[in-house]
Amino acid sequence: MPALTLSARALLFDMDGTLVNSDAVVERCWRRWAERNGLDPDEAMKVVHGRQGHLSMAILLPERPMEQNLAENRQMLAEETADVEGVVAVPGAAALLAAVERLPHALVTSADEALARVRMGAAGLPLPELLVTAESVGASKPDPEGFLKAAAALGFAPADCVVLEDSEAGIAAGLAAGMQVVGVGPRAAAHGPSVHVEDLTRVSAEALADGSIRLRIG
Repeated sequence: MPALTLSARALLFDMDGTLVNSDAVVERCWRRWAERNGLDPDEAMKVVHGRQGHLSMAILLPERPMEQNLAENRQMLAEETADVEGVVAVPGAAALLAAVERLPHALVTSADEALARVRMGAAGLPLPELLVTAESVGASKPDPEGFLKAAAALGFAPADCVVLEDSEAGIAAGLAAGMQVVGVGPRAAAHGPSVHVEDLTRVSAEALADGSIRLRIG
């Protein structure tokens, strides 16, 4: 891929699949859940990435009361928070977060805050000062609410923000927010991001004199 440049005022990072590879935990927990509920685990795994758990459950079991999904999602979050085996940083994540440490950026994740802190810690990555987690929003990705809240909290227009995401739901949320989206990893390419990279070793960032951020990709 030829190198290209994006300009931004702020960067909004998803966590799972973008900064942190937590696929091993997600697979373990969600496959157990699918089997308990008589579902094909392979089909379930096509749905669960990027969304809050209770919405994934609602898609997979549409006739079930949402109260049950919410209760089981609390159990799922507890299971995922307790399991960090195999949680590692996505290649390039540490270097990119170090480069933007003093620049406007945020973590926008469908995980709750406890899970976000555990997974970022397990991966050895620093938490941005601004976290937009499951508790922060009324609507999960693919709704753009989380990204719009992060942009507003940082004081920038949506068009001045670049999203880094890996999942179909997350990419759709970023685009719906009116932001450019860098799709990260193998899941992202099929879902229409503005640009796609295999991992974050292909992304670098620097501050310009006018306060903007230049992302080099490729």
